[in-house]
Amino acid sequence: MLTARVEDIDKITGLTIGADDYITKPFNPLEMVARVKAQLRRYTKYNDNNPDNEDVIEFSGLIINKDTHECSLYGKKLSLTPIEFSILWLLCENRGRVINTEELFEKVWGEKFFESNNTVMVHIRRIREKMNEPQGKPRFIKTVWGVGYKIEK
Repeated sequence: MLTARVEDIDKITGLTIGADDYITKPFNPLEMVARVKAQLRRYTKYNDNNPDNEDVIEFSGLIINKDTHECSLYGKKLSLTPIEFSILWLLCENRGRVINTEELFEKVWGEKFFESNNTVMVHIRRIREKMNEPQGKPRFIKTVWGVGYKIEK
């Protein structure tokens, strides 16, 4: 709010009815710029449109929405279990990075991983089947032998 009214009650009323700031005339233009920048800084902090923080990931025909737990590939809805969804989300969120089986298990299931556990491998296979990935030549979820799984950037 930019005004000539300088009384405290006017400032309080202005801020109470919804003004984010209150500047009285005469004012320093540099102060005005600083106040606008501060408002923009707060706006971007609380309305962050950074893709890393979004709840929707979209690439190469795959759309995965964390809020609605929906996933589609080339417009076709994939029926994923909550565990399958969590695995796919984790891999999509970390595209280009190999995530080892132990990390996948511990982050998705929230339990300690046991070396002879094939649970992750079975779930990856089911996700690939639902994505109609060609056996032996997956397009999305790649196996890095002896290490883990990844989705290319």
